[in-house]
Amino acid sequence: MKRLLAFAAAFFLLALPAAAQEAHQGIALHGEPKYKPGFTHFDYVNPNAPKGGTLHLASIGTYDTLNPFTLKGVAADGAGMVFETLMASSLDEPFSEYGWIAQSVTVAPDRSWVEYKLRPQARFQDGAKITPEDVIFSFQILRDKGHPFYRSYYKDVLKVEQTGPDTVKFVFRNGHNTELPMIMGQMPVFEKKSWQGRDFAATTLKPIIGSGPYKIESMVPGRSITYVRVKNWWARNLPVNKGRYNFDRITYDYYRDATVSLEAFLAGRYDFRLENIAKDWALAYDTPAVKEGLIKRQEIPNRLPAGMQAFVFNIRRPIFRNRLVREALNYAFDFEWSDKMFAYNAYRRTTSYFENSELAAKGLPSPAELKLLDPYRKELPPELFTKPFTLPKSNGSGEDRANLEKAAALLKQAGWVLKNGTLVDAQGKPFTFQIVDDEPMFNRWVQPFLRNLERLGIHATFRIVDTAQFQNLMDDFDFDMTIAVFPASLSPGNEEFDFWASNRANQKGSHNLIGVHDPVVDALLKKLVQAKSREDLVTACRALDRVLSWQYYVIPHWYIGSYRIAYWDKFGQPKIAPPYGLAVTDTWWGDPKKTVKIDKAQNRD
Repeated sequence: MKRLLAFAAAFFLLALPAAAQEAHQGIALHGEPKYKPGFTHFDYVNPNAPKGGTLHLASIGTYDTLNPFTLKGVAADGAGMVFETLMASSLDEPFSEYGWIAQSVTVAPDRSWVEYKLRPQARFQDGAKITPEDVIFSFQILRDKGHPFYRSYYKDVLKVEQTGPDTVKFVFRNGHNTELPMIMGQMPVFEKKSWQGRDFAATTLKPIIGSGPYKIESMVPGRSITYVRVKNWWARNLPVNKGRYNFDRITYDYYRDATVSLEAFLAGRYDFRLENIAKDWALAYDTPAVKEGLIKRQEIPNRLPAGMQAFVFNIRRPIFRNRLVREALNYAFDFEWSDKMFAYNAYRRTTSYFENSELAAKGLPSPAELKLLDPYRKELPPELFTKPFTLPKSNGSGEDRANLEKAAALLKQAGWVLKNGTLVDAQGKPFTFQIVDDEPMFNRWVQPFLRNLERLGIHATFRIVDTAQFQNLMDDFDFDMTIAVFPASLSPGNEEFDFWASNRANQKGSHNLIGVHDPVVDALLKKLVQAKSREDLVTACRALDRVLSWQYYVIPHWYIGSYRIAYWDKFGQPKIAPPYGLAVTDTWWGDPKKTVKIDKAQNRD
């Protein structure tokens, strides 16, 4: 699966009874959190998991910074493990958070502010106490120097202030943005004094002092990085951490592409692999190590929204501004044939930005959706109100002329004509564009798409660049088409602004890659974050989904509703897998006896 366009986007709405202002150990969307005061650990961990061992993982590409919270550079994988947040989310509830650095949280009845009481024992890795001053600094530095994503998230925070020896209060513009108390709970906390004289916005390979379970032990810049578990970590026995972060060391080795990475895994160079290539899952694991049970394979179902992976149009480019053109190019992607040929029919077609969830629009708009959409009938495609949204479907032969004829008719309607085998506009300029990406594994899916475009008279090419160059192109919106993922959380909210809001369309580094600049979308985004109930949220998501889908901003790809994992059999796992995440690095543990067996098999003893 393609990289996500946002930082792990699992932020949640808040619904608390409008009662007295009480401090809570956890907060939830509806009713009470699953875990009550006094709970000792999450259900999906082994609270008695042994500590020790090393987990070897793989990454693709390179890195040039240890700060994952800024725009500049490509952050090292795992860098977030150095830091902690005020609250921690559970992976077996969609809408709950519990105290981590914060001992308790108090929310105003009208949601106009949130106050966190810090744990007196909370410490940074250098032994310094975590103070309200550090929390205030963290908010301000993220807002002013961090990734633009944070400025978007914190735009409705009017001020932050220390209200007691261990308390910090965030005051909001109003209570309409119901996510904000949860968003502030997700804020990482930095040590103010360690940043004196340092530029937070710059790339850095100097280790950063955090308060998390791991710190950097060693690295070869751009090639590998190793994190070591912090001895006597202050938070190790908190209920949100009991049974987690069990490995003494976690190492990430970097490979240039997925093919090399797979070969390295099968050779025993690293331990765990999340398999994202269906062909490899079907064919590449027919090895002695798998047959002998040394490598285990599992498919773990999940209940996470799949989001939208797709070919993404940059509508800042003139050739893609016409909706008819974007619709036409959807007919040139033959998913049915490609899935059969390249993925052994492993995938389902993505038809929604909130795929695999109740948030996805289905059928015709409901009465509740129509209340949101009716005021904008003149601005929206009329089909949105009269037809269920569907994508072109081929006959699976790889030669579906009917789809290409439909594409040609739409292109002609948009003003493009075929001359001497080349599609040109009214001025005679040919229809040409480039697809850019940093992952060669997509090449086999792209080439049939390019051939179909050629049949339409369109000359398109596929360009592979390195990770750093790709990130720069995305940050500057310097591309025609790319491949990307718009993730979806269980409770979408403020992160959606960064994907679709008009004021993000020209903000460097935003995730509005498409360049969406639509007042209808802006209005629906406001409805989304102002939703007072789950029903209102679902309605707003479905309405937004319809508007985005009918504008044909992307050519959707595919999804699966499970994780495909392969690993060398040297680990222990909890009996329960969380439904809303794959918690390998923080809930698995090394099994010494199994490790000896694997080491002998790999001749590493």
